[in-house]
Amino acid sequence: MARANRHHIPGQVWHITHRCHKKEFLLKFEKDRRRCHSWLFEAKKRFGLRVLNYVVTSNHIHLLVVDSGPDVIPNSIQLIAGRTAQEFNLRKDRKGAFWEDRYHATAIERNEHLIRCLVYIDLNMVRAGVVKHPSEWEAGGFNEIQNPPMRYGVIDRQGLHEFCGVPANESFADHHRQWVQDALQNSESKRDNRWTDAIAVGSGYYVEAIKARLGMKAASRRIERQQDDVCILREEPVPYKAVFDLENEALSLNNCYFWE
Repeated sequence: MARANRHHIPGQVWHITHRCHKKEFLLKFEKDRRRCHSWLFEAKKRFGLRVLNYVVTSNHIHLLVVDSGPDVIPNSIQLIAGRTAQEFNLRKDRKGAFWEDRYHATAIERNEHLIRCLVYIDLNMVRAGVVKHPSEWEAGGFNEIQNPPMRYGVIDRQGLHEFCGVPANESFADHHRQWVQDALQNSESKRDNRWTDAIAVGSGYYVEAIKARLGMKAASRRIERQQDDVCILREEPVPYKAVFDLENEALSLNNCYFWE
């Protein structure tokens, strides 16, 4: 898998994925998932993070968010990840990294593509075989969308209506419940790495526009049209030499030997 890159465009909807170090199950306890949710709420309150959906699993998190300011997402992830790790390591008397060093951000086009990503996040623990329906997993946005809490809610319901193209006079919860049910009936709960590994997902026009806006950051990235007429901006694998500095690079002259 390519090393996760982070690109931010104001007003853009991003699917953020952040994994525990070496994919360890460091969030397997409910109390730690709840603390992660608490810091997500704090990021909303402190930085104005707009959250459209989320799920905290046993070894990674998914966030569907809107980039509403220059540093809103980076500051929010730093708060959520940093405080969750600090509390866990303190409680367990543990040292060392809790998260992978970087999170991955995938730009998602509004309406149809966003709806599919929204449902993909909901079905995360169904794919893992832990539950049969997302309503059975407490640390996720499905139940909050269906039954908004009086306090400590993090979902931006107005944003969901706007970005998913659902009229304000219609019940978003009804549409959402039907989307999830259709996906379950059509066996659409399988893993689809374009939502987590690509730089952008959407129509051809949208992906071209994202590539242009990213400029040199995406100059070498290729656009692929997939079977279901969805386009992605592909993340390139990192060369093996990238893990070395210049002195220790595998093919540096200092590390080469020649036969006489």
